[in-house]
Amino acid sequence: MNIAKVIVDLSLDKAFDYNIPEELKGRVHIGVQVKVPFGRSSRRGYVLNIVEKSDFDSPLKDIHSICERHTKIPEPLVKLGRWMADYYCCSREQAVRTLLPRAVRSGKVKHKTLKLFSVVDTKEAEEFVIEHAEKKRYEPQLTVLRTLLRHKEVSQEQLLKESGVTISPVKTLIKNGLVSEEKRVVRRDPFADVTIIADQPQQPTPEQKMALEKIYSMLDDVSEKHTLLLHGVTSSGKTEVYLQAIAKALGKGKEAIVLVPEIALTPQTVRRFRARFGDMVSVLHSRLTEGERFDEWSKINDSLVKIAVGARSALFAPFQKLGLIIVDEEHESSYKQGEAPRYHARDVAVLRGQMENAVVILGSATPSFETYKNAVDGKYELAELKKRVDDCLLPSVKVVDNRLGALDNDKPSIFSKMLVNEVRGRLEKGEQTILFLNRRGFARQMMCDHCGYVAECPQCSVSYTYHKKRESLTCHLCGDVIRSYVRCPKCNAEDIRYSGTGTEKIEAIANAIFSKARIERMDSDTMRKTSSYEAVLNKFKRGEIDILIGTQMIAKGLHFPNVTLVGVLNADQGLYIPDFRSDERTFQLLTQVAGRAGRGDVRGEVVVQTFNPDNETIRCSVAQDFNAFFKYDMEMREALAYPPFGHLLAVHFRSEDQQLCSNYAEQFMQHIRPLCHEKVIVTEPAPSPIERVKGKYRYMIILRGEKIKMLRRYIRRMILDTRHPKGIDIYVDVDAQSLL
Repeated sequence: MNIAKVIVDLSLDKAFDYNIPEELKGRVHIGVQVKVPFGRSSRRGYVLNIVEKSDFDSPLKDIHSICERHTKIPEPLVKLGRWMADYYCCSREQAVRTLLPRAVRSGKVKHKTLKLFSVVDTKEAEEFVIEHAEKKRYEPQLTVLRTLLRHKEVSQEQLLKESGVTISPVKTLIKNGLVSEEKRVVRRDPFADVTIIADQPQQPTPEQKMALEKIYSMLDDVSEKHTLLLHGVTSSGKTEVYLQAIAKALGKGKEAIVLVPEIALTPQTVRRFRARFGDMVSVLHSRLTEGERFDEWSKINDSLVKIAVGARSALFAPFQKLGLIIVDEEHESSYKQGEAPRYHARDVAVLRGQMENAVVILGSATPSFETYKNAVDGKYELAELKKRVDDCLLPSVKVVDNRLGALDNDKPSIFSKMLVNEVRGRLEKGEQTILFLNRRGFARQMMCDHCGYVAECPQCSVSYTYHKKRESLTCHLCGDVIRSYVRCPKCNAEDIRYSGTGTEKIEAIANAIFSKARIERMDSDTMRKTSSYEAVLNKFKRGEIDILIGTQMIAKGLHFPNVTLVGVLNADQGLYIPDFRSDERTFQLLTQVAGRAGRGDVRGEVVVQTFNPDNETIRCSVAQDFNAFFKYDMEMREALAYPPFGHLLAVHFRSEDQQLCSNYAEQFMQHIRPLCHEKVIVTEPAPSPIERVKGKYRYMIILRGEKIKMLRRYIRRMILDTRHPKGIDIYVDVDAQSLL
């Protein structure tokens, strides 16, 4: 086989044929990065396939060279990338780019090396020092030798600092054969300063034991089912099941990948896994430096580690003997990539497991409907953990009707009297409280009471959010920031009112009500860096914070035994978003945040404030009844053919010209309408729920139903091969998680 099919980084969705020259035969394999002539220049590309014969009659150009060894993509991942390009309607180049971190793909980042010096022969060095001790011109060399004789092996920086000399006498000693120089690769460790205390496997509970037996059986034989849903209530010990499952996989000579939904959760997860498996654990996520990412990927590629932990991108860790993939909190929407390829890490994990004969564990207290239906239908194995570890009780839940209960002197109040009393009780006992509101900022909008003017972002179809600390108005879609108004910019009146509530306002009110409490806020305004997140959580863990206020970033993955109260300030907030998943997300979020309470010896309590206590989603989340909610919401989805009863494709159009956007969406619809059979429900082109973002109007076509493979492939070809009008962007979101 002499012909290599190579893709170059130009998003052409096309592989080019190149001849493999004699000197490279046997070295060019699928997944290898090569340099090839392209036009009048040379480019890097990846070998997608090797074939006997080209489809072209004209003579082929030769591959110039093979790039550095660390840029090779394992062949199973190349196959996975081809599937992603086809399924998620993107170019093959975009899919391949996803398989490798940029630091590795570019070839610009190198291993960090350290120069180390040592004496070649101790006896010879000592004799040299004695012989030339009285000769002043040899003093710099003697100083170097004495330093090396003390330390045996010294870095260049330390040697020059201790000796007080330049590099010149060191080079002279090397030339004369008295000193040797060695360049050694030094790994950049993102957790070098983290203290790890080793732990041992815990005795599994009866439920954990049953789950592990199923997983062990699957690891021994994955011929039938390779995916298992671990459905466990909060604090039921899912992580311990993961750890023991990984130990089993390692014992069989296999490797493991662990995905977590948030980058902020990665450090504490890595600590937990390193405490059990030590240096066998690597970490991959987007907040590492380029050098750290290169080194962590290289450790995996060089088989120096057996476990990779990280966010979405860790799924593509280049393991050769993959045996286990764990997707923790598999229901989380952050597993869905927001740009091409718009893949869902959970679904791609299942496919990678299938391709590489690896077991996949999907874990959640509130699994996605797609996953749970697959488990109920028998497509996936199902293991349930219905009890908390150590027989801790699930928290008790109290509901406050905001229409009646959240009053202060007959005026509406953000804090109900019940919640205030419960928080004060915890403060007296030295216990901790979490207050949850999934909206940041101080107020939702600025409005003039005199003329009705509302401060809206000129680039987006949303109002500005008011941030009091910065005295600014911010658009949370495009990031635009302006100074907050003192007078109405329309009528110049001073009757400005800021309505709605965000976490910044909650913090201000809490500081006023609980003046002696130590209060911190966690949202994307205050947690600018991973280190900020870690610092606050460490303070909370040490008991230096009494009340933690935050958005959804505090709703999952946190284990603090002294938290005995969780207050949900507005449970209805996400219910009325125009998206078919809004009820599901609300249920998941409320269940997850409630699960932060009572994870120690004291039973937890949750206070849920809502304007709709009779809403079925609120009722099910308060009762912590996943099965009842699943049955309730599935009836609506089945009637409307929404997932999991069909696939969902959203074709998006964006342009600064609204008429162009609308017209082209309609024109596109005319092309695909003939392929829409009776099992496909089509929503005609219409403005998106948020019509304008970053100055561009947005239209969409929604297609849902069964047997849409041919339709999906036709749309892919239209997007990639058709010349679209200038000034319009078009893309398709397969298995869309949001329709906003």
